[in-house]
Amino acid sequence: MHIRKYDLNFGRRELLKGIACGAGTGILMPIEKVMAKDMPLTNAYPDELYSIEAQTKGKISVGDYITKANVEHAKHILDPSMYDQIKNAGRRIKIKAPTTDLRQLFNHAYYEAMQRNIAEGRTGKFNADGNVVDSQGNPWGGGVPFISPKTGVEVWANMAMSWGRADANTYAIKQWDFGADGKLEYQYDFQWVELQMQARTDRKVFRGYDKELRRQTVYFTNSADVRGTSFLSNWSVDQRQIPDLYGYLPEFRRVRQFPANQRFEPLIPGATWFLTDPWAAGDPFLTWGNHKIVERKPMLIACSGNFSGTDDNWQPKEQEGNPIFWESEYEMAPDIIVTSCEPVAFPRSPVSKKLVYVDARNSVPCGCVRYDRQGKLWANFEMAFGQFVGGGKDGKRVVMSADGKTPAWSWTYCMIYDHQNKRMSRTHHAKKGVGTESLFQIDEDWLFETYCTQQALQSLGRA
Repeated sequence: MHIRKYDLNFGRRELLKGIACGAGTGILMPIEKVMAKDMPLTNAYPDELYSIEAQTKGKISVGDYITKANVEHAKHILDPSMYDQIKNAGRRIKIKAPTTDLRQLFNHAYYEAMQRNIAEGRTGKFNADGNVVDSQGNPWGGGVPFISPKTGVEVWANMAMSWGRADANTYAIKQWDFGADGKLEYQYDFQWVELQMQARTDRKVFRGYDKELRRQTVYFTNSADVRGTSFLSNWSVDQRQIPDLYGYLPEFRRVRQFPANQRFEPLIPGATWFLTDPWAAGDPFLTWGNHKIVERKPMLIACSGNFSGTDDNWQPKEQEGNPIFWESEYEMAPDIIVTSCEPVAFPRSPVSKKLVYVDARNSVPCGCVRYDRQGKLWANFEMAFGQFVGGGKDGKRVVMSADGKTPAWSWTYCMIYDHQNKRMSRTHHAKKGVGTESLFQIDEDWLFETYCTQQALQSLGRA
């Protein structure tokens, strides 16, 4: 028999108090202390916040599937998009045991950088312009600036400063786009590249680009009608500035600059996602405003796992009988920050607001719900993360991170469901695609020259 130290509503009450008084992350113990000493996360949160049985009054247990038949018991711990997909689109999710090792929620180098910050007493703050700097007023470098975020803008800064929680990322991505009838309409392969100029774990400035935060490239290699198409976003350190967006279109055989509203349009036919969507903070956080923490509560999210069931190319299994969805595993997370913001720098934006669900333990988003100008649910950019551990012939496969010694951590799949048009873009982080490859050990100079300049876009398009 399990004797509860705290009653069922203790954790929820404490999370609600946190909103009112601006408390940080952790209920029983601050998350900084847990991280500093590599303690289990159960030191920060009571067991009941990790228990699907407690949160559903025994109606759902670890190992069960949530389907249309039982989703009402879990509605309060699902975002509105996920609830609608299960209730009305035939989706199901499997419940796994919760993650209690904080290291499993981070890229190793990024976690070590944050431990170093804690040991040095180094934290982020906002300067007069609203940008993130360190305590000495220097541009931020390395790790989440606000380990224990207390405001909506701190949460958004944490997401925007380093999307992939690494200094360099290059993902091979495979995408399938389904129509309202559930039939496959488009299929693509593309390379997604992120290179941090600043906010790096080594606290350096890449090649002296001290005015830039990040360069990010999308390069399409398949299908034939989009092959060679690429886009490059140059992010300024000043988060009030909209990134310069350049693109190479094979039919024009030249690089051109695109307007800001391109961030709210599909880059390719059939896609349900825009540049503003990926990793929730797809735009600089100060180009959005009215940041608010709406709620804090335990929720079901895909924060770990979802890799052991993938094939040799890291592709998840399709849901049986409903292949627009991946089979996915969700688990209880004790502290989800529900935060909203509005596109203040984009007066012609078709989006009225974003509602983002963020894991307070690592400031990583799990879902970004987009609403149209009328305030109606439009689409959700769903993200699953985890260590690349499990599967393979013996079930012991481990994909190594940049240091070659510790397991890689990254996103495993994304699904972007358009609720209004009933369309789906289903993607996964692949080992390889047509003309693409995922790398965790990366030569950053090669990455920069190959993908992150206007000259590189031309070379890629003409290859």
